[in-house]
Amino acid sequence: MARKNNDQQYMQIIEAAIFAFGQPMTVKQLSETVLAEFKISQRKITSLVKELQLKYEGHGIELVQVAGGYRFQTRSMFSPWVSLLWQEKAPRYSRAMLETLALIAYRQPITRGEIEQVRGVAVSSNIIRSLQERGWVKVVGHKEVAGRPALFATTASFLDYFGLQCLEDLPQVTEQLAAQAEKSTLN
Repeated sequence: MARKNNDQQYMQIIEAAIFAFGQPMTVKQLSETVLAEFKISQRKITSLVKELQLKYEGHGIELVQVAGGYRFQTRSMFSPWVSLLWQEKAPRYSRAMLETLALIAYRQPITRGEIEQVRGVAVSSNIIRSLQERGWVKVVGHKEVAGRPALFATTASFLDYFGLQCLEDLPQVTEQLAAQAEKSTLN
């Protein structure tokens, strides 16, 4: 019986920590901070988190795993009502910014020149800067060619913002879109 009470206490600590942390929290972070004194294995913590996820099924919020760890979020089905709580409108992203972000996400690492080649137009410095300021894109190296252009890739913050655990969770590019992109690359 004591084990059940301990598990319940650990789940409550995990729940409170993830809720209060304000950003995704990993099992390792839980183990090294709020649960450190209990000396619980990361495997056990993962099991308790899974149990906590089940506890929230059928509720207005859910505990989800994203690239940066676990976080609580509102179920998407309730967004039409929950969004009424904020007067400000969701940010609008230009087509150029979304195209640039998509190319970086799907073809990373990629240089600015390669993005421009696919898009057929110059990439504004403001777009790259804005993506970097949001923490969605970072320079991961430099291509070994003349001029050593920066190689861009997405970040864990990008995955977290879009509710993804890994890049494989991105929607699949349809054959038609891939053919269009390839065609524009050849021109």
